[in-house]
Amino acid sequence: MQFQVMNSPFKQEQADLLNQVLPSMTESQKIWLSGYLASSQAASTVTAEPDTGNDSGTEASSLTVDQTATREVTILFGSHTGNCEALAGEISEKLKEQDYKVILSDMDDFKPKSLKKVKDLLILTSTHGDGDPPDNAMAFYDFIHSKRAPALDDLRYSVLSLGDSSYEFFCQTGKDFDKKLEDLGGKRIYPRIDCDLDFEEPAEEWFDGVLATLNNAKQVNTEEGQGSQQEQTNTSIRKSVYSRSNPFKAEILENLNLNGRGSNKENRHLELDLEGANFEFEPGDSLGIFPENDPALVAKLIQELEWDPEELVPVNKQGELRPLRDALTSTFEITGLTKPLLEKAGQLSANEELNKLVMPDNQEQLKAYLYGRDLIDLVQDFGPWNVTAEEFTAILRKIPPRLYSIASSLKANPDEVHLTVGALRYDAHGRKRTGVCSGQCAERSQPGDTLPVFIQRNSNFKLPENPDTPVIMIGAGTGVAPYRAFLEEREETGAEGESWLFFGDQHFVTDFLYQVEWQRWLREGILTRVDVAFSRDTSEKVYVQHRMLEKSHDLYQWLQDGAAIYVCGDEKYMAKDVEATLLTILEQEGQMSIEEAETYLAELRKQKRYQRDVY
Repeated sequence: MQFQVMNSPFKQEQADLLNQVLPSMTESQKIWLSGYLASSQAASTVTAEPDTGNDSGTEASSLTVDQTATREVTILFGSHTGNCEALAGEISEKLKEQDYKVILSDMDDFKPKSLKKVKDLLILTSTHGDGDPPDNAMAFYDFIHSKRAPALDDLRYSVLSLGDSSYEFFCQTGKDFDKKLEDLGGKRIYPRIDCDLDFEEPAEEWFDGVLATLNNAKQVNTEEGQGSQQEQTNTSIRKSVYSRSNPFKAEILENLNLNGRGSNKENRHLELDLEGANFEFEPGDSLGIFPENDPALVAKLIQELEWDPEELVPVNKQGELRPLRDALTSTFEITGLTKPLLEKAGQLSANEELNKLVMPDNQEQLKAYLYGRDLIDLVQDFGPWNVTAEEFTAILRKIPPRLYSIASSLKANPDEVHLTVGALRYDAHGRKRTGVCSGQCAERSQPGDTLPVFIQRNSNFKLPENPDTPVIMIGAGTGVAPYRAFLEEREETGAEGESWLFFGDQHFVTDFLYQVEWQRWLREGILTRVDVAFSRDTSEKVYVQHRMLEKSHDLYQWLQDGAAIYVCGDEKYMAKDVEATLLTILEQEGQMSIEEAETYLAELRKQKRYQRDVY
């Protein structure tokens, strides 16, 4: 945009200044400025057009000053690991600081029929499993996709979707919400943004865009209000305390192998020193660790591409430079491949086979190739690569943090946190592979070393508020970790409710994790019952769901008596089998139809009496 003195009301000096500043402004800043000018002239209507650089490609709706000044913003989140919940809380506080009235709720606690009364809606959701909504979003998701969903012609909304691009149905739940709300008549405040595992920057972009559009239509009453409005539009939603964006370096106090000699597994018990972090957490929360790639893997990749390990490359949007070796060790993901990565790599390569692989009609072949391969495989399979280190690293995503269920109570272990980490090792495509974080913990971390950590809240996996409520805990392998925290907490608080543990693994002798502690709690009455299943100790494999069926009468009675039931472990197999078994028990013991059993379980979920922490 250029201003000419001959056809504008500006003096030459003013036009020169405008010509200098406008090209440097972001779209959000332009939107805010237009709203500021319009509001100061008491304009009745402002139209916002944020950047539509997203696949929804829909412009923001027209917002009226008088309406937005009095309307409240409803924020609904569907969260599995707690990321969406944390972001929703931070955004809520930012909106309140600007005098917006905010209703914040997880989708389970929101009455779906109230949706027709909502005027401004922000949805933050993750995607679970094979494109499914997280547990606390299922009922709301089903409602708006049902015939009972109301027309939403007066609704303005925006969706922030969190996911993992290595999965086939990346951010599917957010996409579904976005499309359905549009189909019901809603208008977008700001286009949906789909975030990969490194979600912080795109989440900030979305928040700034939403806030700029809302502020566009908000009556600015005072010069002071105007100044604070601009300041907060550009404010990061991240906090300056120890957090995901500013992790605490926790010293390793203990690093022990929990499995006996001869076990097929290696599960590590880590104890970390949190003194000085001032972290607060509860049983059910997780600890995030930012891992580093194996230096040997980094060296091999650099060697394959014949790069200089000391060459400086950018590691963020701010242009911070770091030596290539360091960047590949601690910043960029090199151990997994995703469809978006291969598509970008195809643009850097003249290799016909690679570009053929990412074609839309080769999805099954692409899916097969991605499984079990890493960046070294890609480099070796589709070379030579005539690109610079900077060009190549620019297409890589950041190493995502790994979340581990906390295995200790803060009340029982002040200034400490304990973890149960299963070392992942496997062979694939002619090479031995190791999990990034679990391998680091098992092979390259000693007492005295430090790990960058943060607390990840998880309100969807919490002990009952009433300490007299019975609890049923079902877990396999490292899925038993949060139950250790549960029982430490109940021991410290003197909770008198009964507790029942179902635990499964391969062998009793080598794989009964924390056996001594369970036995002590059993003797002392902290733990009421234990049922175990060791699949490799019998000719026929026995899993936790089989033990549940054997005790179906008692288990059903516990549920009838108000027990809360928890499931932690592998989602694809264990958690699905456990849920199917629960439905069977409800059918058999409660004499229910399958529809009635599903309704009963859904009601338990809504009452927070059926909670899952699955991965």
